[in-house]
Amino acid sequence: MTPQPGNDNPEQSSSNRELLKSLGRVVRGLSALFWSLPCALIVCIQCAKMDTLREFNIVPPLLVTSWVFYGLMQLGGFHKHERIWISSLNRAKELALINVGLSPFLFWYEQQSGVHFFQIMIGLMAVNSVFLLGRLNTVLYRMSAMLPDEGLRQETQHFTSLNRHILLGILLLAAIFGYLLLRPTPIQVPYYGGTIMLNPDVLWFLVFGALLPLAMTMALLWKIKETILASVFGSGE
Repeated sequence: MTPQPGNDNPEQSSSNRELLKSLGRVVRGLSALFWSLPCALIVCIQCAKMDTLREFNIVPPLLVTSWVFYGLMQLGGFHKHERIWISSLNRAKELALINVGLSPFLFWYEQQSGVHFFQIMIGLMAVNSVFLLGRLNTVLYRMSAMLPDEGLRQETQHFTSLNRHILLGILLLAAIFGYLLLRPTPIQVPYYGGTIMLNPDVLWFLVFGALLPLAMTMALLWKIKETILASVFGSGE
């Protein structure tokens, strides 16, 4: 709540200032997440599959993954005493921090894609990113439950549940393809009267399956941010 005119209670005034400060950080965090998530996807794919960012070494993936972590850090001042909310947010921050640590392997993988250890690290980062996006949806659901907008709560619950089911499907497909690729006998897939060999590059196509939950997550981030601005700060801009 914003401070009421004529309120001379020092404790109430201090509480209002603290609330506005925490909500300001929340808005900054939501904005950071809204922009950093698509940037992280684009930059990380560019670093792993192309050489356009080679001259910048490990800096681009390190920056964008750190940006995601920064956005989550900004949410930490909101309702600090809500145990379930803080626990969910901390798990998301842990996953984001793991991505920061794994991000240099994107550059090293592009340099030496044949190194098996680098392939494993890239696979771990991809799986961790899916878990991070799923956990972020849980964070948004927990946040919406603490906001006084029933319509927003219902919308967030619906779309976060849908996103988590889609991400679970992506993980299952990745596990199936990974198992098939580890088989000693090469897998051939029928294709318009011929066959193609199943190779590790097919796993990159699963990245595009995450675009839908990513887009819906971005929409929720923006909607929650605008709701806070409109209801607390009196502006939707």
